[in-house]
Amino acid sequence: MSHELEIRLRGPEGFGLARKAIEEMERHRIWPTSLNFELWIHFLAAPNAPLGQEMTRMLSAGTAFTDQVSEELAALYLPKAKLNEQIRDTGDQLSRELASVSAAIDSAKQSSKAYGLTLATASQSLAAEKDVASLEATVKTLAGATQRVQLENQSLEKRLSESSSEVARLREHLELVRREATTDGLTNLANRKAFDEELERACLEADAGRGCLTLALIDIDHFKGFNDTWGHQTGDQVIRYVASVIGRVGATPRMAARYGGEEFALIFPNEDRQAASVALEEIREEIGSRVLKRRSTNEDLGNITVSAGFAERHPGESAHSLMERADAALYASKHGGRNRVSMAEPLSDAA
Repeated sequence: MSHELEIRLRGPEGFGLARKAIEEMERHRIWPTSLNFELWIHFLAAPNAPLGQEMTRMLSAGTAFTDQVSEELAALYLPKAKLNEQIRDTGDQLSRELASVSAAIDSAKQSSKAYGLTLATASQSLAAEKDVASLEATVKTLAGATQRVQLENQSLEKRLSESSSEVARLREHLELVRREATTDGLTNLANRKAFDEELERACLEADAGRGCLTLALIDIDHFKGFNDTWGHQTGDQVIRYVASVIGRVGATPRMAARYGGEEFALIFPNEDRQAASVALEEIREEIGSRVLKRRSTNEDLGNITVSAGFAERHPGESAHSLMERADAALYASKHGGRNRVSMAEPLSDAA
């Protein structure tokens, strides 16, 4: 976020922008979720910024602002700037901390070098001097130099201890920023960016170790109709529930991600199609066995079902090809009656 934009959003003008954002969202029939509100207030505050230009184009084209569209806009234009700013600030702090430690070490080196010269001079003096007064003066000089080095070392030890704590704090902060940038805010599963990176890495690892790899895609059945009937907040409740089941079955070393909207993905490293099929059936059966209730009114929402498709990777197959085959298997489940798990055709047949 630019400094000028931040002043507009945080200053007196911010209240007017907030009210206008609500009005514009209502005019365009945009559901007032927190994410949509954030997008629209940024759009109104800076209509010529990249986000503003893209939203203007979409409005002119009559594009529907679905949850998935909003998430994609946020992923492209909101977290990236926030992440870069946080990383830059933390990097600046690390640079200052390291510079401070470097200065402290240089100071200690200078003190040690001076102490070495003092010792050499004192050694020569002790060998040459015979009278007591000269010896006392030399010993006094040595004592003073020793005390200075001790104090310098104590100061360096304290500085290094403080720096170690600060670096640990900054490292923890960077880990938190990294986690936020790769986690879906609604479900706490990995987001699409993290999934894409992990799938590429898993493919490389499978080739390097000649291991197997299976990918699955899962989609909530009839979710649009459910959302239209019960509203987005109840829809979010369903997405969180489904995500909790997928996240439990997809715990490490597997990877569960929200791919977008009501679609999820599961990576099974070093697991073949039989293991993936068992896991997906477990997910499907558990989700389908529950009758959900609306939190606000305790009304029965009925049964929620999911469809899934999976593909076992062929050696050397690209992440894109694997994704396409898993997607084709999901499509087969959808058109085969839903609430089922389908396996992708072998690569040669699909080709």
